[in-house]
Amino acid sequence: MTATVSGPDASPTPATPPTRTSPLTTALAQLSSAVELLGYDDGVHQMLATPRRELHVAVPLRRDDGRIELLAGYRVQHNISRGPGKGGLRYAPGVDIEEVRALAMWMTWKCAVVELPYGGAKGGVAIDPRGYSPAELERVTRRYTSEILPFIGPERDIMAPDVGTTEQTMSWVMDTYSVNSGYTIPAVVTGKPLAVGGSLGRATATSRGVVHVTAAALADAGADLSEVTAAVQGFGKVGSHAARFLAEGGARVVAVSDQYGGVHAPDGLDLAALTAHVASTGSVVGFAGADPIGNAELLALDVDVLIPAAVEDVLDEDTARTVKARWVVEGANGPTTSGGDRVLAERGITVVPDILANAGGVVVSYFEWVQAQQAYWWTEREIEDRLEQRMRASYAAVAQRARADGISLRDAALVIGVRRVAEAHQLRGLYP
Repeated sequence: MTATVSGPDASPTPATPPTRTSPLTTALAQLSSAVELLGYDDGVHQMLATPRRELHVAVPLRRDDGRIELLAGYRVQHNISRGPGKGGLRYAPGVDIEEVRALAMWMTWKCAVVELPYGGAKGGVAIDPRGYSPAELERVTRRYTSEILPFIGPERDIMAPDVGTTEQTMSWVMDTYSVNSGYTIPAVVTGKPLAVGGSLGRATATSRGVVHVTAAALADAGADLSEVTAAVQGFGKVGSHAARFLAEGGARVVAVSDQYGGVHAPDGLDLAALTAHVASTGSVVGFAGADPIGNAELLALDVDVLIPAAVEDVLDEDTARTVKARWVVEGANGPTTSGGDRVLAERGITVVPDILANAGGVVVSYFEWVQAQQAYWWTEREIEDRLEQRMRASYAAVAQRARADGISLRDAALVIGVRRVAEAHQLRGLYP
């Protein structure tokens, strides 16, 4: 049985989440659109839609008080035609196989769009990490890793942190895998601490990538970061750094939010003070330097750039009708439903899709993997320069395809990613 737990006593109560469309429904609809644009037959469509391998594992946990709980764990390898699987490991109470399938599929297209030699994978354990001690989380991680050992590895499937997991989680995965192999294998995961083979720049890579493509999209329209206002939904690993980098680039960040609520300051937020407030309270709620605002209100603010960097499916048909931003840059995975996407397109709002916008994390994960394989480490400047070059080049390719075919940036990114995966599959052929 999975545990029913609450957050820390001092935490605010999370806002009631909206009714959500299944991420898998959204992912499959996006794939169908790309397949139609590419003219592929049903056989190719089915191959692209179906995961290569799925693992459902039981993860027994002995709690610190001696009680036993049985948690559900998953690992999905969606496609490995272009290389080993690559994708995060998330710990969240609502994790299920459909969510993991969708996230693994998006990883396949994401890696292809930014030309990484990977396929797509994803993993998860249905657990709320806030209700467990560090020792309990270590036991969960090591047991989960032991259950999937035959299916992961530097040339098979490489994990990274995701929602609810950290660089410490990756250290435990790496150690468990290495001990069972008989020697240290840093490249089995990315997003590790520097002391055990991590990479400089990894912690903020997704956020930097979001800002690089935001700047590129603005430049496409003859605008500049210094000229725009921005709102960021989500103030976690991605949103907090994205807000900071936007401000450093000259943008005026007027609103941010987290799962508990949001804050709004029309003249711009003091992000340093807000970050200190979050460090002491666990939420942006109650920040004295701004007015309170709800997540739905934030999405409807009259700003130039909106960055949803929280959870899936927040921009559905209804919320998309309220968006006033000119650009939506998807820092989260799957924040826009297919219906929401149609509404935004009809309203002339440019959406920079997740499989491009938030690919900075997997790009620097690739850099970490390369460094670990070579045992030669790059400087932070080298990493950031290579990340910017990769993100801007990928945006340029997607924008060029969108203009040439008269399609959206999302459709263009999907067409590029799906075509690259299908081409690799067709060149490799079927065995036997």
